[in-house]
Amino acid sequence: MPGFEVFTVPQRGWSRTKNGALLRLAESAGFDAFLTADQSLQYQQNLSKSKLRIIVFDAPSNRMEHIGPLLPRAIQALREMKPGELRIITP
Repeated sequence: MPGFEVFTVPQRGWSRTKNGALLRLAESAGFDAFLTADQSLQYQQNLSKSKLRIIVFDAPSNRMEHIGPLLPRAIQALREMKPGELRIITP
């Protein structure tokens, strides 16, 4: 993404880490944002103390064919969001 440094969970070696621990790990590693296609994340995790900007893609899967068209809106949202904010990006 232009203006952003992006990593996938597998690239960081975090594939076996579950959501709550994954969010804490990303935050402690200095990440500013967390993007996911897990649409139940905000219901499964207490995000009230998170400092991450969280983007949830409302997409059928996390495959690039589904996420790619939503990226321009996600980039705009990230530029507008404050730490601890969550936004759902819909098609």
